[in-house]
Amino acid sequence: MYITITPQQTKGNFSQSAADYVAYLEKENESLSLPEREHFFNQYGEQITAEQVISEIDGNTKKLSKHEPKFYAITVSPSKAELRQLKDHSKDLKVYTQELMKAYAQSFHREIHGRPPNVNDIKYFAKVEHQRYFKGTDREVRENQPMASKILELQHQKRRIQRGEEAGNLKEIKEKIAQLEQSAPHQLDGKRIVQGMAKPGHQTHVHLVVSRRDASNSVSLSPGSKYRASEVMLHGKLVKRGFDRDRFYTQAEKVFDTKFEYQRNFVEQYPSRKLMVQNPKLYYSTILGLPANEKALALKLLGKSGVHLPQIPTNKVQLALKTIKALKRGVEVALKSGSIGI
Repeated sequence: MYITITPQQTKGNFSQSAADYVAYLEKENESLSLPEREHFFNQYGEQITAEQVISEIDGNTKKLSKHEPKFYAITVSPSKAELRQLKDHSKDLKVYTQELMKAYAQSFHREIHGRPPNVNDIKYFAKVEHQRYFKGTDREVRENQPMASKILELQHQKRRIQRGEEAGNLKEIKEKIAQLEQSAPHQLDGKRIVQGMAKPGHQTHVHLVVSRRDASNSVSLSPGSKYRASEVMLHGKLVKRGFDRDRFYTQAEKVFDTKFEYQRNFVEQYPSRKLMVQNPKLYYSTILGLPANEKALALKLLGKSGVHLPQIPTNKVQLALKTIKALKRGVEVALKSGSIGI
């Protein structure tokens, strides 16, 4: 499970409206017929319109300055293995999202009218999408980049020849471009994979827009807080603050695993990701110490995620620092590209 939490995007000051982000989430519907379209939903219902989302998020920003985000965007991206566990991607992920937001509310170290937050205090809207697109950080795009650079230079040369700025054979240039296109290591339906191209297979995921303020518009709930749990004096009153991301990410997995009876491998677990960052040697040696079938699956998952696997030592004594660093670099790239989730 790969989950990201990002504040409202800004160019200088924060926009006073969620309209642009909501419009972005509606783009997938533009190419679909009415029965195929996905609509916004939340804890209380479905078939929520984009106009209602904008109105409610924009109207829930009391006391927020232009220097503060008005909402947070959360993306929930199940892995292919997790998606295979679902019977109905759209329906099951809606149910999962509703349970996930209960864990989200419980991860705040905050009080609302003297009690801990619950899901009814969270003003959010979510939308299921079924398509994803290749990013510049994806392995396929990165490994195709040398070809892409050569093709771009030939295209520039072609245009210069067409404008009469230099002499050259257009036919030869076209043939070179075609050869480079065909020799790119990663192809999809006979075409070189490039950034922005739709990914094949099941890519269902969920986007959420979550108000910075609670549903009563009286308390700020920021998942971007740098504090996990702390207390501060504000206007002479002791106020709790903080958001426990570790708890949220861990609960996100537990909710999914329990609800859909998913057997999560070591490398898919959030604590394992933290271990990889904090102690790569222990991370790798733990993988090698797994039962044979679990170890094989762990290495297979890493390989499918685009991690370049170094030669696997036969025992822990043979672990070399160079091997550990190679694995760590590969895993970090996969994490950034969203290939390995939390």
